[in-house]
Amino acid sequence: MLALEGVCAGYGQSRVLEAVGVTVGEGEAVTLLGRNGVGKTTLLRTLVGLHPAEQGIITFCGEDITDLPAYKRARKGIGYVPQGRGIFPHLTVEENLRTGFASLIGRGKAQQEEIPGYIYELFPLLTRVAARKGGVLSGGEQQQLALARALVAQPKLLILDEPTEGIQPSIVQQIEEALREIRTRLKIAILLVEQYLDFAWSIADRFYVMRGGRMIDEGNPRERDQGSVIHWLNV
Repeated sequence: MLALEGVCAGYGQSRVLEAVGVTVGEGEAVTLLGRNGVGKTTLLRTLVGLHPAEQGIITFCGEDITDLPAYKRARKGIGYVPQGRGIFPHLTVEENLRTGFASLIGRGKAQQEEIPGYIYELFPLLTRVAARKGGVLSGGEQQQLALARALVAQPKLLILDEPTEGIQPSIVQQIEEALREIRTRLKIAILLVEQYLDFAWSIADRFYVMRGGRMIDEGNPRERDQGSVIHWLNV
C-alpha cells in the first residue's frame, strides 16, 4: 500500500533523512522506533506532504505521490494524527469531527451530514463531551478526538505520531483497543511512531528502528523481544 524508497529530506543545509525506505502493507500495522531527534517526525511529515522530499519516491496504492500537496494526499486516503494532536481548541468536539469531512471531497464519497455511528462506538467518551470545546478536554480526551477526526475522513492508512505521549494508562488501554478495532473492523492500515514499547509491541506486525536519519533495524515483534531494540531507544 505505502512504499518509501530512498527518501531524503532536511532543513536548509541540514540533512535529516538519509535514503529512508519503509513499506506498509494493506491492513498492516507498522511501528517506527528510535530516540528523540533521529528524524521520526520529519519522516511522517514528509510522508503526509507537510515537508518536501529532496530525493526519493513515495508511492501510495501504486501511485507516485511524492510531489502531491498534503490535502491531496489526505483525499487519497492518508489520515494523520500529529504529535500534540492538532485539534481546534475553540471548536466543539462535534465541530472538530466534522472538519474530517473535508478530506472526502473528490474521492467519490457521498456528502455526509452525520458523524458515522462507529466513531462513537470506538470512542464512547466523545458522545458525552460532544458539545464541549476541544481546548477544555484532557490530553487523553483530545487524543481520542484527534483519532476520531482522522477516521471521519475514511482513511486507508492512519499515521500516528506518539499517540500515548502524556496520557494516563487507562486511556492508553482504550486507545489500544480502539486501534485493534480500526484494523480488524475497518481494515485500516496503521503507521505509528511510539516510545512506549509495550504498546508498540501489542499493536504492530512489524517495526523499524531509526538512528541518525536512517533505518538501522527492522523485524517482527512476534519474533523479537523488546530487549533486542530497547538499547536504541535509551538516551
